[in-house]
Amino acid sequence: MDGVLVIDKPAGITSHDAVMKARKTLGIRRIGHLGTLDPLATGVLPLVVGRATRLAQFFRNRHKTYEGVMRLGFATDTYDRTGVATTPEVEPQTDRAELETVFRELSGEYDQQPPPVSAKKIGGVEAYKLVRRHQEVELPPVHVEVSEFTLLEWQPPLARFLVHCSGGTYVRSLVHDAGRRLGCGAHLAELRRRASGEFTEKEAITLERLSELQAAGRASEALAPAEKLLPEFPPYKIPAAIVEAVLHGRDFRTFPPLNWPRLKVLAPDGRLLAIAERSGGGFYHPSIVL
Repeated sequence: MDGVLVIDKPAGITSHDAVMKARKTLGIRRIGHLGTLDPLATGVLPLVVGRATRLAQFFRNRHKTYEGVMRLGFATDTYDRTGVATTPEVEPQTDRAELETVFRELSGEYDQQPPPVSAKKIGGVEAYKLVRRHQEVELPPVHVEVSEFTLLEWQPPLARFLVHCSGGTYVRSLVHDAGRRLGCGAHLAELRRRASGEFTEKEAITLERLSELQAAGRASEALAPAEKLLPEFPPYKIPAAIVEAVLHGRDFRTFPPLNWPRLKVLAPDGRLLAIAERSGGGFYHPSIVL
């Protein structure tokens, strides 16, 4: 099995937990995830399976879509409901118009401060582990793009919102920063990822459903095959005579000559063999071979 499996991650487990469960269910070791979801969060968690793990680098910066709930009134050390309050609880003195203004101010491109309790590493150690040891944690800002931060519903002290953002954006930090601007503190109460790049919740399945499909010998039905991934790379089917050369990383020429930066190289039967990069003179080099 080679491709992407879109899991609907439940709350209460880490992304790594989801990977381990999928490995155990499918009996496949080579499985990884495309973007971490906090244990609090639910929703779209794409898993790369088999040889498709070699394509993971092309999915790292895909935009994500989230729907969540922020609780106004106090902040926490984790920036979500699992943490300890760091400000006194107050009754938020705000309205829908002010919330919408703050959400607009937090949209756009800028450097965002990640939460101290996160999986980012400092000296090879996850930041959250250092926090648990009561060590000071200061993570460098990360450049992010928040293309949409919309208020969906306001029922004090809860605000439901929609966010469309670049990979690496922390929704917890968005909520924390909104609380600071409003002067009342805020933390993330709920979060669901609706989409990760081209993968949406419409195609996501639960881990329980994956077990059912595997038991019925139909797990491959849930997999987006490798050749269907990366639609932005044009497919190019090569003749059987040069398949071995491509699999050994040798350059090849396209007929007719093409000028795309990258190609998906397909075998005569349609299987994805490699991702090739233009190398000049009408030739392409197989930079990633599956």
